[in-house]
Amino acid sequence: MANNKSAKKRIKINKRNNTQNNSYKSLIKTYKKKFLIAAESYSKDLTENNKTISKEYLTLSISQIDKAVKKKIIHKNTAARKKSNLYKKFSMFQTL
Repeated sequence: MANNKSAKKRIKINKRNNTQNNSYKSLIKTYKKKFLIAAESYSKDLTENNKTISKEYLTLSISQIDKAVKKKIIHKNTAARKKSNLYKKFSMFQTL
């Protein structure tokens, strides 16, 4: 347990930051899952509506990843890998 005032304050700040960081990471995962579901439905039913929905979720997930890098929640190379995988999936479903 913390013995002085500044250590107690750091514990509070770390807990707050950890909660915020986890929410950002969770949003990234959520948008990625929604994109994958939309892309899968587009591969089954090649309509323009499904294509726009999957594009929308792709841009949302890329945007969320970039925001997490900007706030130093995830490393820039991790973000690049995640974005690359998303673009690969999108291009894979585009060629169908």
